[in-house]
Amino acid sequence: MTRPFLVAALAAATCTFLGGCNQPSTSAPAAPAGTSTATTAPATTAPAAGTDTAATKPAPTDFDQLADRVVANAGVKEGDIVMVTGRSSDAELLEDIAVAARKLGASPMISYSSDRLAKRMFFDIPEKYDSQTDALGMKLAGIVNVVISIGNQAQEALFEGADPKRMAARGKADEPVSMAFLKNNVRTVEIGNNLYPTPWRAERYGMSEDELSKMFWSGVNLDYTDLVKRGSDVKAMLAAGDEIHITHPNGTDLTVKVKGRPVGVSDGVISAEDMKAGGAANAVYLPAGEVYTTPVAGTANGKLVNPKSFYRGKAVDGLTMEFKDGKMVSMSGSGPGFADLKAEYDAVSDPRKDDFAYVDFGINPNVKLPANATVGNWVPAGTITVGTGGNTWAGGTNSVPYGQTVSLMGATVTLDGKPVIEGGTLKL
Repeated sequence: MTRPFLVAALAAATCTFLGGCNQPSTSAPAAPAGTSTATTAPATTAPAAGTDTAATKPAPTDFDQLADRVVANAGVKEGDIVMVTGRSSDAELLEDIAVAARKLGASPMISYSSDRLAKRMFFDIPEKYDSQTDALGMKLAGIVNVVISIGNQAQEALFEGADPKRMAARGKADEPVSMAFLKNNVRTVEIGNNLYPTPWRAERYGMSEDELSKMFWSGVNLDYTDLVKRGSDVKAMLAAGDEIHITHPNGTDLTVKVKGRPVGVSDGVISAEDMKAGGAANAVYLPAGEVYTTPVAGTANGKLVNPKSFYRGKAVDGLTMEFKDGKMVSMSGSGPGFADLKAEYDAVSDPRKDDFAYVDFGINPNVKLPANATVGNWVPAGTITVGTGGNTWAGGTNSVPYGQTVSLMGATVTLDGKPVIEGGTLKL
């Protein structure tokens, strides 16, 4: 799994322009073939078709307050065109974000999708279109100023049975769309960060869904002022360093040089400084709390072990990657999911898939995974995440639409021999 850029769902989305928007409905781009019919009436409930959950739960947090904060932190201003995307089951939050944007004089658009629609847009579409770049996505990249998305995939094994060669072709075709959004400095906020409460995520993290929900919204609603300060401190430390050394009792022993590489921070706020920098600096992921950089080319060496991960709901045990001079030279593993994971890897012909891509430090003190969690996540303070393949989201130049991501809890990390993380505890 790799961190996607925030345009992946555009091809499967239904674009619903709000009645209060400045643009007349006749100027709205046509919905992609196979989606439900768009409406110009203000939405009051989620569309019935494609809903991911049967019952609507009470709002777990004050959505109006959250919406105001999100649009402010995205730098939304009068005249902006704001695309709000997510599952129809999250309609209330999507609509509250759209209202908050409109209150600032922006023109919002809601793009609804669902797991059902995403699945059909793959399996029901002829293979001959797999290499077709999404024309709507390319147009939107030149129109939209801000994308605010909710990352809520309700089904873990949504694409079980998908031909890996077709998936690779789809990824390659969508690469220009992602790069167009990046090049055009579209500001992006993703609410989810692979923590959005669902039953399958709760199981992976060793929690009940209610416990995951409380942790998630606590992580989203923390004091951003404190997080900005913490992110700034870790950024300064990392920017002044040269070599990172990562070890773990699971057998991980990896070194990589980062001297002179740009350092980014996902602190929940897209500041004026971020907008000036452009590119990857224009994106944040909520819950926020990450400081990341990309490697000096050719310097990653050693072994990376992920003791437990899941591929479409099937366990992958002991995934082990060996690196030499910045390239992954071998990958091994076991478990019922490894063969399919390896088949997906083999289907990607682009050699950039093997590049060591990034190092990411989790700094959010409000996101704490229990000891029995079977997988890690980007943001808990003291987590170290590394990956291969695409790294444009982290300020790199590798845009290959593929990669492996490993989040390690309990690791020890040194920077030029000085401890930054000890046994999973961030040292500040």
